[in-house]
Amino acid sequence: MTTTPAEPLPADGTTRDTTPSVCPVTGVVGSGITRTTTPTGDSAWLATGYDLVRDLFTDPRLGRSHRTPDTAARLGESAFSGGPIGNFDTELEDHARMRTLLQPHFSPKRMRELRPRVEQLTTELLDAMEDQGPPADLQAALALPLPLLVICELLGVPYEDRNRFRDWVDAVGNVADRAKVEQGVAELFAYCLHLVGRKRSDPGDDVVSRLCAVDGVTDDEIATHAMVLLFAGHETSAVQIGVGIRMLLENPAQFQLLHERPDLVASAAEELLRACNASSLPRYARHALTVGDTDIAPGDLVLLGVASANHDRTTFTHPDRVDITRQESAHFMFGYGPRYCLGAPLARLELQIAFSQLVTRFPTLTFAVDPATLTERDDIFTGGLTALPVRW
Repeated sequence: MTTTPAEPLPADGTTRDTTPSVCPVTGVVGSGITRTTTPTGDSAWLATGYDLVRDLFTDPRLGRSHRTPDTAARLGESAFSGGPIGNFDTELEDHARMRTLLQPHFSPKRMRELRPRVEQLTTELLDAMEDQGPPADLQAALALPLPLLVICELLGVPYEDRNRFRDWVDAVGNVADRAKVEQGVAELFAYCLHLVGRKRSDPGDDVVSRLCAVDGVTDDEIATHAMVLLFAGHETSAVQIGVGIRMLLENPAQFQLLHERPDLVASAAEELLRACNASSLPRYARHALTVGDTDIAPGDLVLLGVASANHDRTTFTHPDRVDITRQESAHFMFGYGPRYCLGAPLARLELQIAFSQLVTRFPTLTFAVDPATLTERDDIFTGGLTALPVRW
């Protein structure tokens, strides 16, 4: 997940740019749907522009499953975003059941209850970073361990197992090695299935234990949900904490403004999510549909260009700039509509607390290396920095 250099805000910060929208991370001009070729060499349709992407997010003729998944076009080899997932005939029912089971664990009430613990964990991690002294790798000191600690506690996973399932998570998200992905999925699922067995015999106050108490939910079903949550529940937040801090350090005036105005942390988190380079999201045409003048056949791969939508100049003023006071339309980093990310409230909580504590405690934070030398992961679909060396 890469970021583009952000320009400083203009003095007035109010003029809407109505020139044709050019996504800085894809180079796509305007809004529409065009033919493209995925990294796997497959043909797909790329949808760009805010309004079109929003409409396609809610179009019931698009889904995540495919009638013949083995022959479907793919975006990559990763398990959760590379190609079709789910059963074509029962996709809608399965998705509704999943949301019914998991939504209560990410409710506003549950997030309010969780906040003090996330604040405590963040403080402890920053204490350790401060005790070690500069320079420090912020990715290793905060961005990765905070979401890992939180998801482990939520699911009832022993934190000491983190090195084991981190390797599996990396394998599951690999974009190029199908055999590695399949092995990672098998090992992560086996681990989660074993976890379910332990929770059935010795339940605790965690998501897996509560799912075990629901009538009619099988061990395989719970293990599958746990596997997805272990992956998605920390990987995205780990990436976004690092990417967000990088963007703030690249825009020191915005960092200073957040330090002076901690009440802006919620809008800052949203802006840093919007401004980053987001991966396109795959969908498959369940039925024939026409988008503009383009006919899309059943089974075709349609890529929802989240990056272009989040940088659409007809929707966002000066979209290539980071403005933590921005109050414009919602971004699509967590999707939109019926498939809106269940874990979004948890990710927002982690991001807000991490940004807030960091700028408060380390007001002189800056890069410890030339930011041009920072490298990003290209082996896993979520991307993210390999390291973020900082000093203060």
